[in-house]
Amino acid sequence: MDAETALPTCYRHPDRETRIACSSCERPICVECMNSASVGQKCPECAAPVGRSKVIHARDLQRNGWRLAPFSYTVVGICVVLAVLAFVVPGIMEPVYLALWQDNAAVGQGDVWRLLTATLVHSPGSIWHVGFNMYALTIFGPPLERDVGTVPFAALYVACALAGGAAFFVASPTAGVAVGASGAIFGLFGAWLAASLRTRHTLQGSANLRQLMVLLAINLALPLLIPRIAWEAHLGGLVAGFLILIVWSRLSADGQALAVRRAMIAVAVGAISVLAVLLR
Repeated sequence: MDAETALPTCYRHPDRETRIACSSCERPICVECMNSASVGQKCPECAAPVGRSKVIHARDLQRNGWRLAPFSYTVVGICVVLAVLAFVVPGIMEPVYLALWQDNAAVGQGDVWRLLTATLVHSPGSIWHVGFNMYALTIFGPPLERDVGTVPFAALYVACALAGGAAFFVASPTAGVAVGASGAIFGLFGAWLAASLRTRHTLQGSANLRQLMVLLAINLALPLLIPRIAWEAHLGGLVAGFLILIVWSRLSADGQALAVRRAMIAVAVGAISVLAVLLR
């Protein structure tokens, strides 16, 4: 094989060619040496525990999925159960939906909690609505939750949900009804976009960024093709998730202190979103 076309070899196993590179230091690594991270793969040195954090190997994920990402899977479970009940016993679930969905007229009267509870219910009878949102949460939520911790991740998810709901309310404060976790899901898209931009110079980071941009383009175009989609919530959640992760990436603390600071930043974003609704 010509030198120009030869694949790089793993820095720990020079006899193994590889197309994988560490998303942090960019050194080539083989499958045996790589460790799954929230964005990309890391070499053993870059994946080494820092402070109180620990490395989660890919082989452990299937056995301990819920335990390693309890918030993500709990939200998925609640949303799926409510969607199934709405399909099986619509008469019983109707008052539940009326109590939980985001009715902007009610929000304007003080029901600010609807910004969050609306993320638990989806369009009745539409398997695509709840199916897509929960599929996206299952794909993008657990890796990020495992990487940053359950409490910071939960704070980020709630903040993005509130930001999406606030954006929809500000756009039409006296009318409009919305359901679904799309604002929070787009917040996860925004967080992954920010993380992918940081690692865009690596092979894995570049691939992740391209895939994410395609997915975002498709979803941002949906409101142009399908009526009654609250694109304002999508945009609000996307911006919130992107900004939160940008700020997180600039934090210098580690261990428990880092988790606390991350959670506080996300809580601040959520509080600003609620304040924007109250002052509207």
